[in-house]
Amino acid sequence: MNDSSRGSSPGAGYWRAPEQPHFSAGPGYDGGEAAQTRPMPPVPDASGGPQFRDESPVPSERHASAAPHSGAGASGASAVPGGRRANRTKKKAGRNLPAAIGVGVGLGAVIIAALFVVKAVFVGVVVLAVVVGLWELTSRLSERKGIRVPLVPLAVGGTAMVIAGYVRDAEGAWVAMALTALAVLVWRMTQPPENYLRDVTAGLFAAFYVPFLATFVVMMLAAHDGPWRVFVFLLLTVVSDTGAYAVGWRFGRHKLAPRISPGKTREGLVGAVTFAMAAGALSMRFLIDGGQWWQGLLLGLAVAASATLGDLGESMIKRDLGIKDMGTLLPGHGGIMDRLDSLLPTAPVVWLLLVVFVGAS
Repeated sequence: MNDSSRGSSPGAGYWRAPEQPHFSAGPGYDGGEAAQTRPMPPVPDASGGPQFRDESPVPSERHASAAPHSGAGASGASAVPGGRRANRTKKKAGRNLPAAIGVGVGLGAVIIAALFVVKAVFVGVVVLAVVVGLWELTSRLSERKGIRVPLVPLAVGGTAMVIAGYVRDAEGAWVAMALTALAVLVWRMTQPPENYLRDVTAGLFAAFYVPFLATFVVMMLAAHDGPWRVFVFLLLTVVSDTGAYAVGWRFGRHKLAPRISPGKTREGLVGAVTFAMAAGALSMRFLIDGGQWWQGLLLGLAVAASATLGDLGESMIKRDLGIKDMGTLLPGHGGIMDRLDSLLPTAPVVWLLLVVFVGAS
C-alpha cells in the first residue's frame, strides 16, 4: 500500500502513526506534468530529521529532558521563543478518512459481489484493474522519466494474459506473456530508435509486474472452490496490512526501511505476521476444502512477507519517480496501483501454496 496512506483507515491496512497532512505542489511544481501525482521529496540519508517535508521533527528524549521543566504547563505544551507554547506533536491522519473508508467499503462490496455471483464478472473486474493500473504506471513513467512505454500492446496483451490464465491456466498465461513482450518490441519500432532499449525494458517490466502477476488471481478462481481461494487471498492481504497498521500505530518505534518507506516499522511487521498467521489458520480450517490449520500458519507468514516486499517494491518505484501516489482515481487511497502494490506479488505466493496444500482444482 502506498506510503502516504498509512493511517487512512484500518481497512486499508498500514504500518504506523498517520503522518501530517500531505504536502501539495507549490509554485515550483512543473506545470507541464500531469496534476494526477504529487512530487515526493527524496528521503534524507541522515536519520533524526523529518523523513517528509510535511513531517514535523519530533525532539528526542535527550533534547526533551534538557528543556527546563518550568517551560511546560499542565497541558504538556513546551516553551518557545516569544512566550508562546507549542503543543506536542499529535498523530493525525494524512488522508481523508471518510473518503478512504467509503471507497474501501464500496470497492470491497463490488469485488465480493462479482466474486461469488459469476466468475466471469470477476475476471472482468481483474481485467479492468490491470488496464487502469498499466495506464497509471506508463503515464507516470512518461511524465517523470520520459520513458515511452507503448500502452496499447500492454493493455491488449494484459487482457489476453488474464483471460488465458483463467481458461488455460499457467501455460496460457506464459504464452500470452511472450506474445505481449513481442508486441511491445515491435510497437516501439514505429518510433525513433533513441532510448529503444530503455523503453522496451520498461514495457517488459510493466507487462510482468501488472498483468502477469494478476493472472495468478484468476488461476485461483478457476478451481472448484475458486471464489473461496480468492477470498482467502484478499482477506489475508488486508488482514496483514491492518495488523501492521494497528501494531505499528500503537507501538511502532523502529524503522523497518527508512530509506525506502519511512512509515513502516519493525513492530508493524510483527503485527502483520501475527494477524496474518492467525487469520490464515482460521481460513484454511474453515474456508478451504481439505485445508489444515497449520497450513494456514505458513500461508499467513508467507502473505505477510510477500505483501511487505510488494509494498516496499512500489515505494522504491515511487521514490525513483519522485511521486507520492500513482494516481488520484480513488479518493483517500491514491490510484489503482497504490491498492495493488501488496496484492500483485502476493497472488503467485498464495496460488502456489494452495496448490501444494490442497491441489490445483
